[in-house]
Amino acid sequence: MSDYVRQLPDSASGSGLSRPPSVWQRFHLDLPLLILLLIVTALGLLVLYSASGQDMGAVLRQGRFFLVGYVVMLLAAQIRLQRFQRWGPWFYLFGIGLLIAVDIVGVGAKGAQRWLSLGGFRFQPSEVMKLVVPMTVAWYLAERTLPPRFKYLLACLAIIALPAALILIQPDLGTALLIAASGLFVVFMAGIGWSYIFGALVLAVLSAWPVWVYGLKEYQQQRILTMLNPESDKLGAGWNIIQSKTAIGSGGWDGKGWLKGTQSQLDFLPESHTDFIIAVLGEEFGLRGVIILMGLYLLLLLRGFWIGLQARSSYGRMMAGSLTLTFFVYIFVNMGMVAGLLPVVGVPLPLVSAGGTSVVTLMAGFGLLMAISAEQRTVSH
Repeated sequence: MSDYVRQLPDSASGSGLSRPPSVWQRFHLDLPLLILLLIVTALGLLVLYSASGQDMGAVLRQGRFFLVGYVVMLLAAQIRLQRFQRWGPWFYLFGIGLLIAVDIVGVGAKGAQRWLSLGGFRFQPSEVMKLVVPMTVAWYLAERTLPPRFKYLLACLAIIALPAALILIQPDLGTALLIAASGLFVVFMAGIGWSYIFGALVLAVLSAWPVWVYGLKEYQQQRILTMLNPESDKLGAGWNIIQSKTAIGSGGWDGKGWLKGTQSQLDFLPESHTDFIIAVLGEEFGLRGVIILMGLYLLLLLRGFWIGLQARSSYGRMMAGSLTLTFFVYIFVNMGMVAGLLPVVGVPLPLVSAGGTSVVTLMAGFGLLMAISAEQRTVSH
């Protein structure tokens, strides 16, 4: 029997008898993640057609953004994880340069200067930093003993604070908070002690009043007050929240039917194709439709966490955890502000709201997740 075993090629590892890699494995694609993304983006286009007033041009434009996003995701999945790790600080420096350029020669709209225009193409550099900041923090911590020491935590906070401050100048509080969260999630995944976490919470509580008085602009304070009592200004600051809650509530369980939502079709609901698109879904597809979307999001989150748990390197684990938690924050903040539980901060519903740079950045993040998954499969084989 032992002679027979010795004649089998690579019997210990099984490489001689292993099946050839599938198409998905050859292209480093995580099939469950890809299927979920295709379903969510298809649902997003369906809802967008109604939310945009049945504007096929808006749907085709968003479809092109999705196509570019999937191409970027495929390309990102082919890159070895070690290269992402090495490129992190260079991407960071380039991103800081773009943010400085926004403050100097950026394009303004609705009282904010957040975009750059190159050759007729307009994009928002702050969206890219949602991916670049965690890449850089993970690069910094991966080279050091974990959990990180206090001096390394201070360095991480500096890495996070610089782009967040540049984005606050634009001003864009919502994006600045998301970028800060994406970097802090990396620090959390690095295994910091609970004493640091509780200390940060205490500091946040103690600084609430000074931030309110000296850190927030008047319109930002008004958003928080409106969240607490939207009826105080029904025709002004509270209009968006009141109309979104009316749309969601009127949909009931089954909804009014696709293209039959009165709040959205009669333009009572502002920003129905961007920040408040979940209200259109709730009105036309009811609570059942919202639960289905939330279920798809949950499966995406679980898949992201699973990839992180299976990652073979500390960099991969920190990146997968940060990307997944940041995606969760996107969902939580958007749904919370539409339901009147959080202030309106202009955070789109991921893969459903209309948008270009945000979609491409999100898909690049999923491509990075697939690169982490591919690394795990390569090592295991």
